[in-house]
Amino acid sequence: MDKAVAVLGAGAIGSSAGADLTRAGLDVTIIDQWPAHVEAMKADGLRVKRKDGDFTIPVRALHLCELASSNRDFAIVLLAAKSNDTRWLAELIKPYLREDGVLVGLQNGMNDDAIASIVGRGRTVGCVVELQAELFTPGQIQRNTTHAGTWFAVGELDGALTERVREVAHLMGKVGRCDVTDNITGAKWTKLIANIMTQAPFGLFGLRNYEAMALPGMHEISVRLGREALAVGTALGYRIEPVFGLTADQFSGSSDENLVTAMKTLMSHVGGGRTAPIHDHLKGRRSEMAFIPGLVSDKGRELGIPTPCNDAIVELDRQINRGELKMDPANLERLKAMLPAA
Repeated sequence: MDKAVAVLGAGAIGSSAGADLTRAGLDVTIIDQWPAHVEAMKADGLRVKRKDGDFTIPVRALHLCELASSNRDFAIVLLAAKSNDTRWLAELIKPYLREDGVLVGLQNGMNDDAIASIVGRGRTVGCVVELQAELFTPGQIQRNTTHAGTWFAVGELDGALTERVREVAHLMGKVGRCDVTDNITGAKWTKLIANIMTQAPFGLFGLRNYEAMALPGMHEISVRLGREALAVGTALGYRIEPVFGLTADQFSGSSDENLVTAMKTLMSHVGGGRTAPIHDHLKGRRSEMAFIPGLVSDKGRELGIPTPCNDAIVELDRQINRGELKMDPANLERLKAMLPAA
């Protein structure tokens, strides 16, 4: 593939993808808003530390302000930013996305409609991401999922199995396993449920995933969170989909069994890492939980479906964002006190 690729957003996920794609010999430009990170990449390349081998790769990196004078346009843009930043970054890159190009959101949340409203549905491909990594030092990524343990699914928004979605899958196959699905919206909602069962509550505690999962009563709360998200998704017409490389047989059984299977599979891959909201809170940034459990809460209210567990997570996360509360395992007791009896 000789088409120009932009990775817009060089956090842990974007940097991991940009490094692998550059290493594969593709024409990649990495664009980010953190000046120190961009300068480090320009000076020393991008260092990726992972269990299956560390490497450092020279990369083409741009500050956001350098995009206009770069004289570049792109066939494929990988938007690897938090949901909070989806709209303005899609507007920023729109003039540099070729008419026959495609924008792929490497994001949690359900942002494809927002992206499509800016660049057009004909230039939007959906993606589900399972890649856990951390970025605290400019120019250095700690990637906690190996290449073999990284998984993506891509799909057209209308479910069509097109040549271009296969091309995107081939591209993402340089970063990890990538499947093509005709139910990308269902797959993304299934991943949203898994994030709500793990990422959302764990972000309140500041612990590594396996430590948070072991807290007394956490499993039961995770299942309750997942049930609420599943109920809202079902009402919205979403059909849950096997994710994380699971087969249909592995994803058979009752709804609760499917939820637990997805959660356990995710934890088996990322258990040693710290979830994304923790990174945001440590860096003094607002988390994207308003777009994950917050989306379930909002849609639940619209549909008349109670979502008290998700509502409580959103409220506690909001208090941490405001500096009214600190991440601490003691927040589990606060969370329990806010929930109705099971």
